[in-house]
Amino acid sequence: MSLLWTSEALVDAMGGRPIGSLPEGITGISIDSRSLEPGNAFFAIKGEAMDGHDFATAAVKAGAAVLVVAEAKLPSLGRLTAPMIVVQDVLAALEQLGVAARARSGARIIAVTGSAGKTTTKEALRHVLSAVGKVHASAQSFNNHWGVPLTLARMPQDCDYAVFEIGMNHPGEIRPLVKMVGPHIAIVTMIAAAHLGFFKNLDEIATAKAEIFEGIEPGGAAVLNRDDSRWKLLEKMAKGAGVEHIFGFGEHARATFRLTSCELYADHSDIAAKIGKREIAARVGAPGRHMVQNVLAVLGAAQLAGADLDKVVAALADLSAERGRGKRHVLHHPNGPITLIDESYNANPASMAAAMALLNATPVAGEGRRIAVLGDMLELGSHSTKLHAALAELIVGTQTHNVFLGGPEMRVLADVLPAEIETEYRAGADELKPILLSALRPGDVVMVKSSKGIGFSKLVEALLGKFPAEATTIEPT
Repeated sequence: MSLLWTSEALVDAMGGRPIGSLPEGITGISIDSRSLEPGNAFFAIKGEAMDGHDFATAAVKAGAAVLVVAEAKLPSLGRLTAPMIVVQDVLAALEQLGVAARARSGARIIAVTGSAGKTTTKEALRHVLSAVGKVHASAQSFNNHWGVPLTLARMPQDCDYAVFEIGMNHPGEIRPLVKMVGPHIAIVTMIAAAHLGFFKNLDEIATAKAEIFEGIEPGGAAVLNRDDSRWKLLEKMAKGAGVEHIFGFGEHARATFRLTSCELYADHSDIAAKIGKREIAARVGAPGRHMVQNVLAVLGAAQLAGADLDKVVAALADLSAERGRGKRHVLHHPNGPITLIDESYNANPASMAAAMALLNATPVAGEGRRIAVLGDMLELGSHSTKLHAALAELIVGTQTHNVFLGGPEMRVLADVLPAEIETEYRAGADELKPILLSALRPGDVVMVKSSKGIGFSKLVEALLGKFPAEATTIEPT
C-alpha cells in the first residue's frame, strides 16, 4: 500500500517532536484503536467521553506505525516504546495536518451542507465522480470539528476530486471548518427545521449554513436549492461573502440545473433535466423525489468540477441508498417477502416528509400494508410538540395503514392520529420491538424513521434478525 504521509511530512506539518525510530511513513490515519489498520498513525484525541491516550497500547497491538500524543500525557503512557510524535494538542495537530493536506492537493474540492440530504448528496457525488477519476470523501457523517480535519488529513495527494460534508447545530461551527476545506464548489441542499432547538427560526439556520460561503476559493461557485424558500436569503449572503458564481438547482424556471420531467417508481426514478446548456436523461437508481432533488445538485457540481457529464449521468443508474438513509431490504417471511426501508439514521420534518412519500410510493404485495415506524425528531426545542403533531397531516395524506410510534416526543402524534390509522405507541424502541415483530405479515412494506439518538436502528437489526434478508437487497430494474 502506498504511503499517505511520510513521517518527515507528518512532523513538519504538525510541528511535532519525534520519539523513537519513526517509520518511513504511514498508510492511513485512525482515531479509533478498534478500526485501526496496520501501518496507520494513531491520533490520541481527547473527546468528551473518552481519551485516546487510554487506548494507546491497544493501538500499538493493532499495528499502529506511530502514535501522535500530547506532551502532557507522556507520563501516563509509562513504558510504551512505540514510535511517537509528541505535540501540544492532538486535535490541533490533526487540524494542522488537514490544512497541509489541502495545501498539497490539486483536487477539485466540493463541500456540502444543509438541513437534510448532506450525507446522501456527498455519497452520490462520491459514487458518480468515481466513474471519472479518483475520489476522496468523508467517511460516514464525519462532518464536525474532528471529522472534517480527519477527512482532510486522510486525503491522498493524487486524488482528482474530494467531497466534504460539513454539519452544524450551532452558529459559528461551519466557518472554521470550511476555511480548512477551501472548496471550489459549495452545495447547500436545503434549509429546514433541523436543530431548531438552537435557533429562533429558519432564517437563523440559513444564516449559519451560509457560513460555508466564506471558505469558497476565489472564482468558486455556490450551488443552492432554487426551490427553497430561503433561496433569496442564501443568494444574498453568498454575494456578501464574495462568491463569484451562484447557481440554483430544482424545478424553478430560473434554476441553472433544472428538472424538466420526472417519473417516480418504487425502486428508481427516470428524469430529464437541463444542466446548464446540456439536456440530459438519466435513471436514478436510488428512489424518491428527495433523491432527485439531491441529484440535480450533484449533476450541477459535477459539471462545474469539469467532470465528464455523460459518464456521471450513466453512473446514476446504479446509485443506491445508504444504510439508515433509505437502504432497502427484502426480508424473508415463511409465507412471502416483506420490504424494509431503513431510514433510522436521522429525522427532521423535511426528511420525515421525504420518507413518508417514499413509503407511499412503494407498492405492497397481496394483502400487505404500508407501515410507518417513527421515532422522535431531536433538537427541535420549543417547536418540538407542534412539529411532531404536524406529522399527522403527512401520514393522513398517504396510504399508510399502520403506525408504530416510540419516544417521548411522539406521544403527541399518537394522540392526534385519526382512528382509521391503526396506531401503537410505546416509550421507546425496546418496548416497540416485540409488537412490531409480531405484527408484520407477507407483502408488507415497513419504513423505520427516527433521529439516530432514539436508537431505532435496533428495530432494523431486529427485523433483519427475525426475517433474514434475501440474498440481495432491492436494486433498480
